[in-house]
Amino acid sequence: MALHLQDTTRLNSGVNMPWFGLGVFQVEEGAELIQAVKSAIAYGYRSVDTAAIYQNERGVGQAVAEALAENQLAREDLFITSKVWNADLGYEATLAAYDASLEKLGLDYLDLYLIHWPVQGKYKDAWRALETLYTSGRVKAIGVSNFQIHHLEDVIRDAKITPMVNQVELHPYLSQRELRRFCKEQGIQIEAWSPLMQGQLLDQPVLKEIAAAHGKSVAQVILRWDLQHGIVTIPKSTKEHRIIENASVFDFELSTGDMERIDGLNQDKRTGPDPDHFDF
Repeated sequence: MALHLQDTTRLNSGVNMPWFGLGVFQVEEGAELIQAVKSAIAYGYRSVDTAAIYQNERGVGQAVAEALAENQLAREDLFITSKVWNADLGYEATLAAYDASLEKLGLDYLDLYLIHWPVQGKYKDAWRALETLYTSGRVKAIGVSNFQIHHLEDVIRDAKITPMVNQVELHPYLSQRELRRFCKEQGIQIEAWSPLMQGQLLDQPVLKEIAAAHGKSVAQVILRWDLQHGIVTIPKSTKEHRIIENASVFDFELSTGDMERIDGLNQDKRTGPDPDHFDF
């Protein structure tokens, strides 16, 4: 289990991925984005998660370049993730999309590249492209996002390489227990997006009670719950004090009873689209 901010989990490819990172979904290009990424890296974050559809890869790239110089870090010290969007799913289109993301980010490689959504009839060709990128050494790890068990089974059936990561919406109201179990059996690392349910859980009574007992915030309790379940987590924030607070989760531990109470909050409730019913 993660003991400090820079602890990592070893993916099935042998690559080490930080347990904790910064998400930049819905953060527009500009000074706020750049400062958020730089603040996170200066504080000790080593993982940043973006995507082509976020339209902020250039800003992330600028922030990464400046943070590397200002903190005397090497590129290899960071773990940068991006994702191919639905319109670019397909073998050649996905290869081109990867090149476009690298150009915007100003990087020579990504640490992790994901298929953003399981668009029926397209994601298997896209997966072949990711396998090509991986086997040619152009990306360190490959995976998927928003894939349910049946999508993963479909990919694995014909894949040469099993996905290394599955990034999904996951929080106490959507605990994804069966998906987590399946991924563990297959050696696929689960990663949570929207771990704080976009702030909707901050007044949840059970979480507030547990947080008060530990002298922590509800957000810290949720993120600690992720880590103790072996879930990589990438909370989003643009405010420096919140970025620091979110990462201050390595100085306490939830009890078995705490974990069970949080597990019991599951309602299978989403804030984002249902991958099986989303009109792509």
